[in-house]
Amino acid sequence: MARKPLFALPSNRKRGERKNSNSMKKTILTFIAVWAAGICLKSPVWAASENGSAGLMPAFYDDQLFNINFKELPAGGEAATLARNSSINIIYMSDGGLPGGAPFISVLDAIQGDGFNPLWIEVQITFNRGHIPRQLTSDVDVEHAAASGEITLTMTDEVYRCSVVGVRNK
Repeated sequence: MARKPLFALPSNRKRGERKNSNSMKKTILTFIAVWAAGICLKSPVWAASENGSAGLMPAFYDDQLFNINFKELPAGGEAATLARNSSINIIYMSDGGLPGGAPFISVLDAIQGDGFNPLWIEVQITFNRGHIPRQLTSDVDVEHAAASGEITLTMTDEVYRCSVVGVRNK
């Protein structure tokens, strides 16, 4: 008994005859383009990358405002990074923000030329009861506020790659 083909060839083509290769290339390229466009439009790749200018944020160092490029290291690599690096800088942050919903601008303990290492560990600032949150602008401010009982400092396990990229215009 003869087997029936799973699909029928167009009547203008004979078995073994190849379809026009230019037409096939166009079909494949169209498919790839549509597929890639669909992936790209649904993908966060189109969102700004934290590795570039989207990772820029302000930070204070010794009462001067700088731009930093800031990106958190992957959670699995943070412990290993801390174990291998004895000289890690501190970035002070306060997730609670300031009165009126203003963000607390981070404070750095070093920049290039002052014991700088591009790896930073976050120390979280919490303003203690009875103290109104305020912007601190240097690591000396942070140390004084902690010594006076105005704030509590909490070491986190979050490690960041941070580059100081210039003075920020206010």
